Amino acid sequence: MRYDLVIFDNDGVLVDSEPLSNTILAGYLTELGHPTTYEDSLRDYMGGAVHRIHDTIRERTGKPLPDDFDETFHARVFAAFERELTAVDGVTGVLGELVARGVPYCVASSGSHERIRVGHRKTGLDRWFAPDVVFSAQDVGRGKPAPDLFLHAAERMGAAPERCVVVEDSPLGIQAARAAGMAVHAFTAMSGPDRLPGADGYFDDMARLPALVL
Repeated sequence: MRYDLVIFDNDGVLVDSEPLSNTILAGYLTELGHPTTYEDSLRDYMGGAVHRIHDTIRERTGKPLPDDFDETFHARVFAAFERELTAVDGVTGVLGELVARGVPYCVASSGSHERIRVGHRKTGLDRWFAPDVVFSAQDVGRGKPAPDLFLHAAERMGAAPERCVVVEDSPLGIQAARAAGMAVHAFTAMSGPDRLPGADGYFDDMARLPALVL
């Protein structure tokens, strides 16, 4: 099936940011008195917007995170991005093939617009993603697993949800795509298929993606 729109998640799909950001998040939460391992962070927060961190900690402890949590966390993450962030292997080849075939694409991320911009600028992906094809949970208020972000991206790009395919690497993202009525293929470089139920297809190498979506 040829889709009218390919929607990419950002973290872990376009940029190899999940190990960096989840290591930093686990360390920062532990520092604040909420013991969290790297595995805990992947399980509880990967693919979610930052409000999910606040909500989870409040539900578990009855206490809010510090007022400057977001600012401090993002500063640490952006500093790590500037030092170490790389694009996911093979993703520029996929983007080039989509352009060559005339298939529209966009990014829909739980991360903030600033986080997306910093990552794309550092990795050179900014040349592939103009501002008008970049969508963030900031735009809709509710992050994944709610379908709002993907539906917003489809509407702005002029595509019917059932004609869209999402490329995701997290359970929350797959749930969101399903709730939006979209097809979804799971990138399993970090999490195996057993941790990503509900996808239409699975792949562990970006070179395999065009065969799934074109």
